[in-house]
Amino acid sequence: MSAREDGYRPSAAHRSSSAWNRGRWWHPAEGSAIGVRRLPPPGCHAGVPPRHGRPGGRRRRCDQPGTAVVTEAPPDSPGTRVRIGVLADPGVPTQLAEWLVDELPASLRSAVSDEFDWVMTSRCEPILLDEDGRIPITELAARHRRAREWDLVLLLTDLPRRSGARPVAAEFDLDARAGVVSVPALGAVGQRRRARGLALRLVRKLTEPGREPTECAIPPATGTPRPSRDASAAGPAARGIDGELAMAALPGRLRLLNGMVRANRPWRLVPQLSSATAAAVATAAYAIVTASFWEMSASLSASRLMLINLLAVGAMTVWIIAYNRLWERPPDPTDRAKSALYNASTLLTILIGVACMNVLLFTVMLVAAAALIDPGYLADTLRRPVGPGGYLKLVWLGSSIGIVAGALGSSLESEDAVREATYGARERERRRAKRDEAER
Repeated sequence: MSAREDGYRPSAAHRSSSAWNRGRWWHPAEGSAIGVRRLPPPGCHAGVPPRHGRPGGRRRRCDQPGTAVVTEAPPDSPGTRVRIGVLADPGVPTQLAEWLVDELPASLRSAVSDEFDWVMTSRCEPILLDEDGRIPITELAARHRRAREWDLVLLLTDLPRRSGARPVAAEFDLDARAGVVSVPALGAVGQRRRARGLALRLVRKLTEPGREPTECAIPPATGTPRPSRDASAAGPAARGIDGELAMAALPGRLRLLNGMVRANRPWRLVPQLSSATAAAVATAAYAIVTASFWEMSASLSASRLMLINLLAVGAMTVWIIAYNRLWERPPDPTDRAKSALYNASTLLTILIGVACMNVLLFTVMLVAAAALIDPGYLADTLRRPVGPGGYLKLVWLGSSIGIVAGALGSSLESEDAVREATYGARERERRRAKRDEAER
């Protein structure tokens, strides 16, 4: 008897009980031809003593790589147990995997089959690429099925996937009983809904009736690639998979771009670029307490102030990209479309991050101006009545000047610090590998 993947070992007394012996997990090597497991009797499931708590089952949090989230089925669920493992990259994919562990079993019972007891397990672990830059679906699925006794494997990665000019949302390998969901292809909003829909389609495809004459219609996994695949052919077979779920070219690229920007989490730019933030705050604070800036802001129209602010945000965006060499120049003309996608993601990420800094700076300076500058003193200095609009124009101009100073302050940050603030872990890994390859 092997230990469960979450580390639980039943006591000797519990293992010797008749309930344990009647309801122990079946293992493919111990006589199960299709790798599914018999449901234990009520009160004792999967070697776990009777538990208390919510009727949906047990759950363990996945907070860092190498840990797992497990949702066990209620002990009174009828049917044959099918165990689905979700292997997810750290970050947003892991958050989606944890949500799927809770939500997907009920959807599987209603949309795929209510004859089986669907048990979900999520594991947080970086999904590494092979030497060809591909996700080794077959090898990963075989290794985790053996080690964790999974029947089906779903991989959630933050790698953008493409098939020619069309973004790919999901891929599947029928022999390996595994599917891959590309989280960036889910877009920036509605990720949970789309992830659940793709997961349902993948599970339905992997358990399609009629593929094998077995009780669960789950074919035995071979664990090895099929030799009949032609690596020179175009399409999924060239990447060693059976099929893919691709999106329409233009809408799919826009959704993929939005998902890539969300994976970069541009709002992290403000706290992580501390030098730029400090320079922006210090300069804006000086501007709002200087009389010459009071007079200048009072003489400017709202449209001109808006133009100044847009130019300041654009200048800081361009400066960060150019100074830290974030713009990709493809050495191969065939990679121009791919580089254009990554460059657009970089531009939007920096632009949104700088815009967040601008909004935060404006809010802080508005509070500071209201606290420090007396309306009467401001009116005497400007020799005219001053209302709320006068404070807004002053803070608007001060924030724009502060953003320009923040661009210069970002020069004090190292390139590695800027890349860490700009990109997610997977994109940093890709750029590091590309830089190392160019240096060799």
